Amino acid sequence: MRSYALASALAAASLVSANPTDPTRTTPQLPKRASSLPAVTASGNAFWAGDDRFYIRGIDYQPGGSSGMKDPLADETVCKRDIAEFKKLGINTVRVYMVDNSADHDTCMQELADAGIYLVLDVNNPLYSINRDKPEPSYNAAYLQSVFATIDAFQKYDNTLAFFSGNEVINDKLNSTLSAPYVKATTRDMRQYIGSMNYRAIPVGYSAADVSNNRMQTAHYFNCGTDDERSDFFAFNDYSWCAPSSFSQSGWDAKVKSFTGYGLPIFLSEWGCTTNGRTFEELSALMSSDDMTMVYSGGLLYEYSKEGNDFGIVDVSDSSSVSESDDFKAYSSALAKYTAPSGNGGFTSTTNSVACPTKDAYWLVDSSALPAIPDEAKSYMTAGAGTGPGLKGDGSQNAGSTSTGTASPGSGSVATTASASGENVAGRPAPPMDMAIFAIAGVFGFFTLAGTLLL
Repeated sequence: MRSYALASALAAASLVSANPTDPTRTTPQLPKRASSLPAVTASGNAFWAGDDRFYIRGIDYQPGGSSGMKDPLADETVCKRDIAEFKKLGINTVRVYMVDNSADHDTCMQELADAGIYLVLDVNNPLYSINRDKPEPSYNAAYLQSVFATIDAFQKYDNTLAFFSGNEVINDKLNSTLSAPYVKATTRDMRQYIGSMNYRAIPVGYSAADVSNNRMQTAHYFNCGTDDERSDFFAFNDYSWCAPSSFSQSGWDAKVKSFTGYGLPIFLSEWGCTTNGRTFEELSALMSSDDMTMVYSGGLLYEYSKEGNDFGIVDVSDSSSVSESDDFKAYSSALAKYTAPSGNGGFTSTTNSVACPTKDAYWLVDSSALPAIPDEAKSYMTAGAGTGPGLKGDGSQNAGSTSTGTASPGSGSVATTASASGENVAGRPAPPMDMAIFAIAGVFGFFTLAGTLLL
C-alpha cells in the first residue's frame, strides 16, 4: 500500500485541534457493515482480497441510464431482482454510475456481499460533477460536499472496492485535457478525506476514455507527482476488441506493452464491443497470465440492462423480473470458461510513479501543479461532509465562479475554456451513444443555468 502521509497528518491535526464537545463537528456513527467479504486493497500493480490476488470480473450497472437519475442500490426490490441475475452470471463486481448519497443502502449492499459481489462506485452524477469544458468554477465546495458525502455513505461497507473520481471527463475533444488538473485535484481531495476521517484506505482512481491521442498522457498524469496527489489505480473504457478478433489483432497486446511498468493496478472500467455480435472472447486474454494479468486486473462489461442501445444483456420488464438475452447466456458461459488464473498472475510487487506528461498538440496541460482545495471545503476534512444533497439537490456546476483557495507548489491552477457541457456520466460505449448522452448533459446544463439566471 502507498503511504497516505498527508491524509494521516490531517487526521492527527484534527484530533489535536477539534473540540470533542463541539456540536458542529460531525462524528461518523458506528456503521452497519456488509461484512461477509474481505475488504479489497491495492498493492503493487494489483488488487488483493486478503492474501489473494483479486480480479474484477463484473458488469456496469445503472438501470434507467444516466438520464434516469435513479439509485439502484436504494431500491430493495430492484437490487434483489438484479442480484439474483448477477449470481447466475457468476460475476464478482458491479460498477454503479450514480447513487443518492442521502439514501439508505444497507440492505442492497448486504445482498451484494452475501452474493460475493463488490462495488466500484462513481462519486459524481449529472448535478454534481466536473464540467469538462468549464472545469474551474465546477470545482467548488458544493461539489466536494456531495463527493465526500458519497464517500461517507459507502465507506462503511467492506464490499465497497473502489471509488471513481470521474468518468471520461477527458475525451477526444482537445480542450477537455484542461479539465485534468481538476479531476486529479478531486482524486487528491477524496484520498485525503478518507485519511482525515480515519476510514479504511478505499482505492480512488479515474475511469478514462480510450482516446489514442491522449491515452498514455492521461494515464501518466494520474500517476505522477507526490504520493498524496497520485491515484491508487487507473481504469479506462475500451471497445477496440470487436469479434472476430484476437489479442494481437485488437491491439490489446500493444496496450499491455505500453502499460508494463506503470506501477499501479489497471483494469477496464467498460468493455464489450457489439460489432458483429458478442462472444466475449476478450476474457480469454483478460484472464490469461500469459497475455494480460501481469498488467491488468480484469474488467467490467458494459452493461447490464438495455437502455435504448445494443449493449445491455437483459431487458428490464418490470420491478420484479427481467428477460435474459442470448448475450446474458454467452457472458455467463465465458465467465465460467475463462476463470481467473491461480497464484499472483505475474503481478509487479513495487508501486512507482511516472514522469508527468509534457504539453503537446494533444495534451494542453503545461504544469503538474494542481488547484488548491476551495477554502470553503477545508472544514470537511475535520468536521465531516454532513448530509448529502442526493439526486435532487441544487447542483454544483454553477455554484462557484472560480476555484477558491490559495495555490501552492503542487496546487496551481490552469486556464480553461468556457462553454457548457457536463461529464459523460454514462460512459462511451460507441459514438452514437456518446453523442446522445453528451447532448442530454448539454441540454440539462443549459436549463440549469437558465433557471439560475431567472432566480
